[in-house]
Amino acid sequence: MEKLRLHGFNNLTKSLSFNIYDICHARTQEQKKAYVAYLDDMFSADRLTQILTEVSDIIGAHILNIARQDYEPEGASVTILIAEEAAYDGPTPDAVVGHLDKSHITVHTYPEFHPDNGISTFRADIDVSTCGLISPLKALDHLIHSFESDVVSMDYRVRGFTRDVDGVKHFIDHEINSIQDYIPEDICNRYQMIDVNVLAERIFHTKMRLTEFSLDDYLFAEKAADLSEEEAAELTDRIESEVNEIFYGRNFANGANDSE
Repeated sequence: MEKLRLHGFNNLTKSLSFNIYDICHARTQEQKKAYVAYLDDMFSADRLTQILTEVSDIIGAHILNIARQDYEPEGASVTILIAEEAAYDGPTPDAVVGHLDKSHITVHTYPEFHPDNGISTFRADIDVSTCGLISPLKALDHLIHSFESDVVSMDYRVRGFTRDVDGVKHFIDHEINSIQDYIPEDICNRYQMIDVNVLAERIFHTKMRLTEFSLDDYLFAEKAADLSEEEAAELTDRIESEVNEIFYGRNFANGANDSE
């Protein structure tokens, strides 16, 4: 595709919200605590910083600043300020981010537990907002593989406009009909996907869930072979129900949704 010749800076803002859910069954209080400790280690602020730094490299952004924080009792947040080109040749400053200018990457984690039945759902929210030629869609493959989640919900939007050398406005600078256009085939083959796209407004939404189910993948400190057939069947139903409710955004037990 021939590059669009612009009058000045590319003012288009491209924002990707990447929301993942990982479901687990932790039967006892001790297992729940061990699961939280595992998540805090696996997705600590340091580990999340590494993932987001790799995302910055993939999309061709330059890191200007990093702010990160682990929380008590659990959870972590990371904010990275990025630019399309290096702002200067010196070292990256160590100052805390006070405000963000044009482009940024953030992540927040949310461990959550059902009060009674042992279902634990870990959620991570990642936002990649870029301005200019760089696009967060280039990092989809890396983000999906980094978290290997049961359910993934993604929103992509292009805002603003830029002008070409003749002064004509351009409200998007790349072809896209669906976020799925930018997801590798091997990932598409592993997930069920649904789309809600508003092309005229440059708003794209894709939701994914794993198609293969193995109970062992959802048990913490237990194995399916050690369960009775009745226990295995009950846990399978509860876990699949959790996945379905998150994927479709409604509670199937009472037929209600968040707006009702």
